[in-house]
Formats: sequence, C-alpha cells, structure tokens
Amino acid sequence: MTQLRNLTIVVKGAGEMASAVAWRLYMAKMQKILMLETNSPLAVRREVSFCEAIHDGHKTVENVDAVRVGDLSDIYQGWAHSQIAVASDPQWHLLPEIRPDLVVDAILAKRNLGTWMQEARLVIGLGPGFSAGTDVHLVIETNRGHNLGRIITAGPAEPNTGIPGTIGGFAAQRVIRAPIEGKFTARRSIGDQVKHDEVVGLVNDTKIRAKIGGVLRGLIRSGTSVSAGLKIGDVDPRGQVDNCRTISDKSRAIGGSVLEAVLRVYN
Repeated sequence: MTQLRNLTIVVKGAGEMASAVAWRLYMAKMQKILMLETNSPLAVRREVSFCEAIHDGHKTVENVDAVRVGDLSDIYQGWAHSQIAVASDPQWHLLPEIRPDLVVDAILAKRNLGTWMQEARLVIGLGPGFSAGTDVHLVIETNRGHNLGRIITAGPAEPNTGIPGTIGGFAAQRVIRAPIEGKFTARRSIGDQVKHDEVVGLVNDTKIRAKIGGVLRGLIRSGTSVSAGLKIGDVDPRGQVDNCRTISDKSRAIGGSVLEAVLRVYN
C-alpha cells in the first residue's frame, strides 16, 4: 500500500473521462496526480471535469479538489495540500520532468497523439487509437455495451462508431453540435430543464436548439471558439438535475478499470 500511495501519475486530458479516472485513483489513495490539458479545454460535462481549473484556478468534483499549476513547485505544493494538479501543457513538457510511474492517455482523440510505452512503467490508453503491446501496455474499452471497461492486453479497442450511447431511449438526438464554425455564446446553463426546439445558445448569430427535452447535462463554456460539428452540449432526457454534478456510470466504470489495471501491475 505504501508503494501505491507513492505512485506518481500523469493523466493526459482533464475532461469528463479523464477526470473520472483521476477521481477513482485519488479515492484509492493514489493522490500524486498531474493532469495535462490544452489552453482552451473543450469539455461539455464541465461540472465533472477537472479541466475547469484551467479557467477558474480550481475545480471540485465529488469532493475532490483540483488546482491549476504552472511548474514543478506548484505541482508539489498542490499535492502537499491533497489536491490534484492540472496544468495547461498540451505538448506534455512536464511529463519527463515528473518521471511518472503511470501514464493514462484519456484525451479520447480516437487516435494516438504521441503516447508511447517508454513514458512510464505502466502506460494505459482509453478507447480507439491505441494498441496494447505496441504503443501502450494496456487499453481500456470505452464503447458502451458488453465489453465496456474491459482491460485489453493485446491489440486495439473496438473502432469508433461515431454514434453516442443511448440514454433514456435517445442517442444522437441528445447531443448538441455546432452547426458552423465560430464563437459559442450560451443562452442556458448546465442543470437547466430545456424543451424540444428550445434555443440553448448561438454560434455567431446562428441559433442552436435542443433536439429533445430534458435536463442540460453538459454545455461547453460560453465564449469558446468551435468548429462545425463539434459537440457542444448534452441533453439528458431522464431529467435528473443531480446527475449533472456527479460522475456518469460509463466514466465511473472506466475509472474502475484503470484502477484494476494499476493493481495488476503494482500490487
């Protein structure tokens, strides 16, 4: 247990899935965690994403605190205060300085952006784009269904389907996407109840409408520059407002699989 507590962990990305992984490891007393993000994170489920610390300086997800850091001194100070460290470091310059025991690529880019096995004793990739035994040690299946959360020891995850998982009987309809390239301006907030065809925001002057009714579970930060087709919102037809501020079943399952993978190697 002492060894596990002392593991140094780098998570690439700090969006919803990455945050669930970091939260699960933190709750298992592995708390020396550094998350590496872009300068302008594109998280939709911002209430459960530690990347909000990039904008606000800090973020709390289910009673776990994260703080924005800039250098090694900041990282160590955050850890000393039992906080997850979040850095704006899209090129991962801090990674070799930290010399982690574990690296988790949770960017969910559907392709490998440069992660390789030599980055740590254990390197894990989430979802399609990685091959266990080739560029990472283990891959975690992220596709909803029978194999969700499966730890893959050889080969890739299932291919990206491009189809969102079904919630409350709705799949693609629950996802709100930018119709054009431009600047997003929110007209509603996360946790709001919205109706079918209600305007939730604008991209430039183009109105964006909800395709179904429900609670607005996620919405990209107002003022963000978006590309056409980018996911910018998520309507949950189940209408449970509390779900907006808690980790989802899918993300929690994947976080548990990463924890199991760590225990396989280090316990």
